[in-house]
This record gives sequence, C-alpha cells and structure tokens, in this order.
Amino acid sequence: MANLTETNTTVPETGVADLGLFAKPLFEDPSARKLSRVGVVDVGSNSVRLVVFDGAARSPAYFYNEKIMCALGAGMAETGHLSPSGRTRALSAMRRFRKLADSMGLKELTVVATAAVRDASDGPDFCEEVRRETGLRIWVIDGEEEARLSAQGVLLGWPGAYGLVCDIGGSSMELAEISGGRVGRRVSSQLGPLKLRDIKGGAKARTAHIKEVMQGLQDRMGVQRDRLFLVGGSWRAIARIDMVRRGYPLHVLHEYRMTPRAVSATVKYIRQSDLEELRTEAGVSSTRMALVPYAAEVLSRLVKTFKPKDIAISSYGIREGMLYEQMPQRLRDRDPLIESCRFAEAKDARSPGFGKVLYDFILPLYKSSPPQRKRLVKAACLLHDVSWRAHPDYRAEVCFDNATRANLGGLKHSERIFLGLALLHRYSNKRENTRFNDLYLMIDERARREAEILGKAMRFGAMLWMDKNEKRGELRWFPKKKLLQLWISEDMMPLFGEVAEARLNSLAASLQAQVELKTAKT
Repeated sequence: MANLTETNTTVPETGVADLGLFAKPLFEDPSARKLSRVGVVDVGSNSVRLVVFDGAARSPAYFYNEKIMCALGAGMAETGHLSPSGRTRALSAMRRFRKLADSMGLKELTVVATAAVRDASDGPDFCEEVRRETGLRIWVIDGEEEARLSAQGVLLGWPGAYGLVCDIGGSSMELAEISGGRVGRRVSSQLGPLKLRDIKGGAKARTAHIKEVMQGLQDRMGVQRDRLFLVGGSWRAIARIDMVRRGYPLHVLHEYRMTPRAVSATVKYIRQSDLEELRTEAGVSSTRMALVPYAAEVLSRLVKTFKPKDIAISSYGIREGMLYEQMPQRLRDRDPLIESCRFAEAKDARSPGFGKVLYDFILPLYKSSPPQRKRLVKAACLLHDVSWRAHPDYRAEVCFDNATRANLGGLKHSERIFLGLALLHRYSNKRENTRFNDLYLMIDERARREAEILGKAMRFGAMLWMDKNEKRGELRWFPKKKLLQLWISEDMMPLFGEVAEARLNSLAASLQAQVELKTAKT
C-alpha cells in the first residue's frame, strides 16, 4: 500500500510551518507543561480582571476568568488621582483574586497595571497598599510595553499575523504593528473613552481632539493598510452591536470580521439608537455601554485615518500576551488550532492517537487540496471522537456546537462552520432540521458539500479498526473517473459488514462516485 506522507508546508492563514501533525506533542514536554496553569491580573483603567489559563499551552483554555468593573481612571482628568470608589473596589478585587489563586494552587500571580495607575499621582501609593494587603507586586508598564504585550496576544491566536493592532482601554489607546511573528513600531495615546468623556466642549471638541491625536499617531506609525486587529472591551462591545445590526448568527467575537463600511454603518447605528435598548439587545453591561459612544468616535476616525483592508476582533490581548511572553519559541511556532485539537484528543477521545490513522486513511481524498483545507481535515480527524460521551441522539449537534463555539485560535468563522459541519456528519448523514440551519448558510454550497464528504469519510473510516497501530485498509480516489476504491486486507473483511458498506456507499454518493472493493493479501 502507498506510503501516505506530506511535505512540511507553511499554512498561509496562520503563517506558521506545518511541523508535522503527528510529531511529539509539545504539551507533553516539561517546558510546555509548566505553562499549563498560569494566572495573570490586568489592572486597567476601567476593569480589573483575573485570568487563569489552563490546558494546551499553545492554545490555552480559560480555567478561570473574572472581571470587576472598577473604573479606576474615572475623573482623573480633573483630579489627577485614581477614583476613590474605584480604588476601594480594586483593592477588594485584589484580595479576592489572591485568595482564589491560593485555592487553585497557583505558585505565582503576575499582576500588571496600565494607564490609570501609571498616570495617577497616587498610583505608587495604590501599588504599595495592594502589596501590603495581599503580598502581590504590581508591575506598572508604560504605553509602549502595553502595546507590545497586546500585540503578542494577537500573535498567540494568529502566529503569522501582519497588520496593525489597536488596543483600547479606559484611559489610553495603543497601536502596534506586527509582521512575521514580530512586534514592530508601537505608540500609546490618551484616546481612552474615560478621558474623552471628560473633555470640555462636547462632541465638536472631542472630534477635533481625536482627529488631531490620530494624525499624530499616523505620522509616527506610517502607512498601515493591512488588517486592523481590535483588542479591548469597548471594541468587543461595538462588535456585538455590529452583530445585532447585521443579524449575524454566530455570536463568537474572536475572529469576527468587519469592513470599513460596516464600521461606518455601526457607528451611525449607535448614534441613532436608544442606548439602553441597544445595550439589552447586544448583551453589553451598562458600565461598558456608557463608554461605547466615545469609543465609536475613536474607531470611526481610526478607520478613516489608517484605511485598513479589513478589520478583525481579537479576544486575545495583554493577558494572553503575558502568557505568550513565557513561551519558548518552538512552542510559539506551533499551529494553535492543531495543538488545541491534539490536546482535546489526548484528553477526551476513546483512543488517543487514532486521529493519525484516520487522517492517513482519508488523505487520498485531499491530494490536491490547498494547505488551508488539509489543516481543517487534520483538526477534524483529531476532534472526530472527543464528544463520544454525549447522548447518541444529540451527538451530531453537540459536535457542531463545540466546534463553532470552542476556544480555538487561528480559525475564521467560516472555518468554524466547515469544521462543525464535518463533525456533525461524522455522526449523521443529514444536517437538516437542526437549530443550526441559519449557521450553515454562512458558507457556500460547495463548502457545505465538502464538509459533508469529510464527515462521511470519517464516519466510515472510524468503523474499520479500533487499533491505532494496525493499518489494514486504504482508500484510492480517482476524481476524473469518479471512482472510489477501498483496498482491504483479507483479515479485515469481517469488519466490512453491512453498516460499514452502507457508510461507504453514502460517502461515494456524496462524491458522486462509483465504488470498487479490492482485496489485498496480508
């Protein structure tokens, strides 16, 4: 039988080398496993958040995530001090976070503070109070370091990303350019909504101020007309509102895309809407919604100034950038999607490692497929059995739901739908009459058909053997002849029962092909 192997290639969407899907997984390496549970606290101008990362080190899951809206930077333009009430709430949050970290067995908790604490005259006093009360040391970082860490957070999800990263907080806005897995020029500004809210002179004065500052940022950053990555709670709130305006069915913020025209329409939509009604419909907190109109003014000018080709929302930012900072380069070079899927297989599949067997078996169907498609085939094979504990009547839907909404990096929304459909068809021949019908329409008919073929190929292949160390069958695909051959060994024939035959015929029907069964001596 043919030796089915692939040459290492670079996947264009992620920009990372395909180092070999079935090389030793790095999450088993001690240098990676020490990152398996990492706690960070981000003391921002608007919120204080604890995140504990856990799971596959390259594409971490959120073991714990809690945010307290403290508004430390409120009123600083007039007083120069941290908000007294915000300071009280932030200190209370830090006490709680320290106790939580201790109960989780975290050896250390990394705490960083950004614009409000670094700009406030009582910032050092606040840091000392936190240290005295909790034993936690706060690292106060400058604007350029904040921009660098946020950009590294984007690289965690898009290793080969290039373009401009814009991180907006309560009291500042940072820009950083990324290319070739590196962070380039970066700059910080005072364009945070908390500060803009305090500008005297109303909308006209704000507009003039934003335009002037933005022009200065462009002078320093130069031409940036590639992709714009938006990081920060205010940007995510605007993205939620854009989803409401468009009637967008997949409510996943990470990798959500907007065009410059869509941004313009949504800024106008915000301006003309009742904010309380819009807040409820979009699921935005009242504290965040109060800042959205000011952030929308900044976004409108940002897009007009830098003219990006497209705009992507990143749920990864400074906290993920702090995790990325600790990763060895060989871990950074891995594809976050594949590493995450491999971890899921190792943790939840009935036969960890069988994804390799299944991938090799169905690979002849994808000889001429581009690297981006083979990457999704790999991911599907690794995930094909991780939902086996779900009730059989709902297993197909559970697979689709998990794939489309899971915390997976390096995956466009259309790719989520493709992957979800493939896994749905792993357990079901039909996809009609489910609660996901509106999501299927996010990809075209050709992609839906390809997802069905992939799912049926996995559905058939999973029946033929349970021992991952045995290879007793091979598919051969002749697309011009529309001929699908199954070569099986004599000792494998008992496994090719009537259910297996029905599944093979179902795959052939989706391929619009004829089937030939060939027997090979072992």
